Amino acid sequence: MCTTKLWFIPDPPIINTFHFVLIFVLILGSVIQHSSQNEFIGNYSNSHLSHVPHHLSPKTTVLDLSLNNITEIQIEDFKLLPKLRVLILSHNRIQHLNISVFKFNQDLEYLDLSHNNLWDISCHLLMNLIHLDLSFNEFEFLPICEEFSNLSQLDFLGLSAKRIQKSDLLPVSHLNLSNILLDLERFGGAKDKLETLPVLNTKKLQIIFPPNRAFFMQLNISVNNLRSLQITNINLNNDKCSVFTDFLSKVIHNSKSLNLTLYHIEDTWKCFVEILQFLWHKPIEYLYIYNLTLVGKIGFELFTYNETLLKGLKIEFINIKVYIFLQSNIYNIFSNMNINMLTITDSRMLHMSCPFKPSPFQYLNFANNLFPDTIFPDCKNLSLLQTLILQKNKLTHLSKIAGMTEKMKSLKHLDLSQNSISYDEEKKNCSWSESLLVLNLSSNELTESVFRCLPPSITVLDLYRNKIKSIPKNISNLESLQELNIAFNFLVDLPGCSTFSSLSVLIIQHNSVSHPSAHFFNSCQNIKSLQAEDNPFLCTCELREFSKNMATLSSQVVSGWPHSYKCAFPDNYKGTHLKDFHLSPLSCNIVLLLITIVIVVLVFVIVTTFFCVYFDLPWYLRMIFQWARMRRRARNIPLDELEKEVQFHAFISYSELDSPWVKHELLPNLEQEEIRICLHERNFVPGKSIVENIINCIEKSHKSIFVLSPNFIQSEWCHYELYFAHHKLFHERSDNLILILLEPIPQYNIPAKYHKLKALMARRTYLEWPKEKGKQALFWANIRAAFNRKLTLVEEANDVEII
Repeated sequence: MCTTKLWFIPDPPIINTFHFVLIFVLILGSVIQHSSQNEFIGNYSNSHLSHVPHHLSPKTTVLDLSLNNITEIQIEDFKLLPKLRVLILSHNRIQHLNISVFKFNQDLEYLDLSHNNLWDISCHLLMNLIHLDLSFNEFEFLPICEEFSNLSQLDFLGLSAKRIQKSDLLPVSHLNLSNILLDLERFGGAKDKLETLPVLNTKKLQIIFPPNRAFFMQLNISVNNLRSLQITNINLNNDKCSVFTDFLSKVIHNSKSLNLTLYHIEDTWKCFVEILQFLWHKPIEYLYIYNLTLVGKIGFELFTYNETLLKGLKIEFINIKVYIFLQSNIYNIFSNMNINMLTITDSRMLHMSCPFKPSPFQYLNFANNLFPDTIFPDCKNLSLLQTLILQKNKLTHLSKIAGMTEKMKSLKHLDLSQNSISYDEEKKNCSWSESLLVLNLSSNELTESVFRCLPPSITVLDLYRNKIKSIPKNISNLESLQELNIAFNFLVDLPGCSTFSSLSVLIIQHNSVSHPSAHFFNSCQNIKSLQAEDNPFLCTCELREFSKNMATLSSQVVSGWPHSYKCAFPDNYKGTHLKDFHLSPLSCNIVLLLITIVIVVLVFVIVTTFFCVYFDLPWYLRMIFQWARMRRRARNIPLDELEKEVQFHAFISYSELDSPWVKHELLPNLEQEEIRICLHERNFVPGKSIVENIINCIEKSHKSIFVLSPNFIQSEWCHYELYFAHHKLFHERSDNLILILLEPIPQYNIPAKYHKLKALMARRTYLEWPKEKGKQALFWANIRAAFNRKLTLVEEANDVEII
């Protein structure tokens, strides 16, 4: 992550000691304990308790009983907790405390009894206390016993009282403390005699005066080694300025360098300037003012800017209850201060003028005001300014703001976030400070045109939450950019580093990146941190390479990997982590897919060819096809059309030279299936002519089987039988021919007079007699499939039915 040294004013610690307690408990680091023997922290905060719970583990070291309704504590409550080190009883209703209740808790170091109703305390103090908070209670006098003088390890002491006497602080005056908190919210010392209190020794002093009362202080407090002073509730609108400055003078009299924090101040502009003028020459390094209310009149006040030790002034929340005044009376006081750092935030200020002479300002923070684009117009006297924060103002035009910075020769960091800035003037040049390194333009109205109006020296650019849809490819002036935050925009792809050659940190989560290009990792070799989670990734082939590259990078480089990187589309992958998304290389590589298809097809062709050649597969297929056709035809012909004085299932026509095959192969296989065959040598009627017998046999047979061979085409009678059978086929439109090719007959060997045979062989399917034994079973199955077994045959002589 790219880092840039920024000027800032350190915030003072929060007054509320309850927060300090919580931090202390967190540092001890453990889990909440109620019953487990291995846990030593008991957290019963805000549990509606009216007394200390019983049966606490003897091993308990930290016990939080804050925010309950406990009114009394007794020795039995903590007697069995010898290892107790931290006890928090703040925000209860305890009225009386006898510290002897902790006599069995010799390890007790941290005791918080703030925000109770304590008015009485009996001392028998423990020697090991480091933190003791008795503030925000009902004590009449400071609850300090003589035994307090023995608390040599005490570091924090919180006290509260309605009155203070000189003797109250004597027991602790010799202690070297880090922090003293004086809660004087109920203090009534305005009527008392001025008391000179003993000199205290503490690094930090917090004083809380009564709210909504004019400031008074009948106390003379002096502190040694003071480094931080916090004062709360300062009401000076009744000409109490001198009283307050006198009080400050006494408190910081012995200090050499400290931070001063003032909370909740109400005074006039004149008084406020007087306080600033008073502090200008005091040993104060940082002045913090929170919640300043100005009343009365605001006029011109003379301010002397002599040499000062003050380095930074921070004012938050200015409430001006004056409605008519000259704005420059305020602006000129602040803009001409000779300090390094100035912060004025949450004050609804409308403007800030340019210093009258070269200013030493190095850090200016005007966040959450109402500054327009005309802030610091043509300002030459801020040449040393390094950091300018204009967050949450009324800025609108980027080109005007760029022109404002042109004269700021040392400006490195500029924060323009959370405004309404836009830039649509594509042809208008933007002149920025040449020294600018960090630019924050987050939460504005910028589009991709902003990339035409950026300082060329920029190294860190924040465009978080804008309206950017793409990053132009032709940017040539951002070679120095190292960190780019473009989260919460509308980008659809990761930007390549050809435009940002030095980019090492890219933040692009919550965009519309659905199919990021894997080219990003090739062009961005210097990337050290990538935050691209929570984008609607489209899990397709294009995402495989990106996901692979993301997985190879360490979790220190890719933020949120792998849990925040999930598929959004398509629906069948929705919610799947990118690391678990996988597609086969075959489905994503078209060339590889085509090669695979070609190879598979070739292998299939080769295998098919092998089976066809080796196992004569075409013959089997053709026979099965013929069998199916014959079965279908045999079943589809109605019986009433078949049963017309049919005496034979089939008439066989063959050459005498083929009779051995017919008698030894064909007839046995058909007749054993109860298929009745008509043969000329046994069924021709003597006395009739051969032609008459042929016609008669064909007429009385359901089918005609022709055994085709070279011998068949040499037989004249076979030709007649074929002619008459073909004539019956044409005449009756029946399918009664079965052609058996016993031996191959080339077409050119068939005589011209056998034109009918040529036509039949050309357009009809015939059965080939296989020589191999393994194929003959299928052959006979095809023959049998051509006959209808339900056909009823009759005898010629006596009409006896034969089934």
